[in-house]
Amino acid sequence: MEILLNLSISLLVGLILSRVAKLLKLPAVTAYLVAGILVSPYLLGAFGIEGLGFVSLENVKQYSLLSDVALGFIAFSIGNEFRLAQLKEIGKQATVIGILQALITTVAVDAALIGLHFILGDKFPLSAAIVLGAVATATAPAATLLVVRQYLAKGPLSDILLPVVALDDAVGLVVFAASFGVARAIEKGDVEIWKIILEPIIEVVFSIILGFIMGLLFTLCERFFHSRSKRLAVSVTFVLLTVALSKVEFEAFGLHFAFSSLLVCMMLGSVFCNACDFSEELMDRVDRWTAPLFILFFVLSGAELELSVFTDLAIVLIGVVYILFRSLGKYSGAYISARAMKCDSNITRYLGITLLPQAGVALGMAIKAAELGTSGHIVANITLFAVLIYELIGPMLTKIALTKSGDIVPDGKTSARGTIGDEKGAANQK
Repeated sequence: MEILLNLSISLLVGLILSRVAKLLKLPAVTAYLVAGILVSPYLLGAFGIEGLGFVSLENVKQYSLLSDVALGFIAFSIGNEFRLAQLKEIGKQATVIGILQALITTVAVDAALIGLHFILGDKFPLSAAIVLGAVATATAPAATLLVVRQYLAKGPLSDILLPVVALDDAVGLVVFAASFGVARAIEKGDVEIWKIILEPIIEVVFSIILGFIMGLLFTLCERFFHSRSKRLAVSVTFVLLTVALSKVEFEAFGLHFAFSSLLVCMMLGSVFCNACDFSEELMDRVDRWTAPLFILFFVLSGAELELSVFTDLAIVLIGVVYILFRSLGKYSGAYISARAMKCDSNITRYLGITLLPQAGVALGMAIKAAELGTSGHIVANITLFAVLIYELIGPMLTKIALTKSGDIVPDGKTSARGTIGDEKGAANQK
């Protein structure tokens, strides 16, 4: 009963606040995150009434399965953006921008935080500064995808945005591996840096291979079913199966082998959309089916944010520096690389703003950084602080950037009941 009550209240609060967000012209994802904060252990949950809200962070983590599944479907949808016909036009640009802006962001954040280390001394270890530079590369694909979908954004900027976000996280994993290896050597004198660097590279390669194999099997199985309901069921089955397989971990040859569920599910969607001739219709049906799941995902993400990080002034100071220089790195990196690739002027101006949201992948890196001890704890707290800020303002900035670029038509929203007010257009707000 408690589980169902928590989920239903989370959905209800999220839906109610989405109406408020609409009046304020804010993206729905911002409303869902605020709803999560409302039902978190710091507000409604603080009353200790089970079912009314999440009474502890451990209580929130009990629903991690839902978050894992939702991320799988989000990654699967992003994989649908890697259609060969589209990649022929933007593939080279997306690859260069995805790699270059991530590296520029790392350099910008590392330079600022290493400088801060020399000012604060032992209060802010050098190893923490180096790791945070790598964490800065990660972008939240979920928030970006939901904003694009909600406003049916279409144009040069939104076409290149999702492929760049997908590549961004792959690059981030490799950059984090190198930075973490250096930080661990500083902290513990670990001489097996090659292992720390090699394992994430193996993770990326193995994830791509697993996703490719699952994509081929998925496409093959779909051909044995012809009704829309059965094909939808097969789609859901394969995403769930792929998420499950991506959780497998094992040790061999002295190395730890694991998969990135994001990369695996992205590859699943990419192979399927290119190999199946009816994939577009089916992907649209999957998107509609997963709408409540995505709401729960963002509400749970909001409930997981630890507001207690605001009580430490040192963390707030370092967090502000991190946010400022990460934002500068993302914007300047996207601007420089887009200009070098002779992209559309709207891409050059606004792409960097859409890359600001940060959540799951960054938090995963922060959890890994916990192995550094005290330095890892600092990394985790600063990452939590940044995620809280970025997740609340990032979607709004993404919407503004997409609107300024012309990819979102402001007067183009309709509802299930028809046109909203005197607004006219084709956008169907989900």
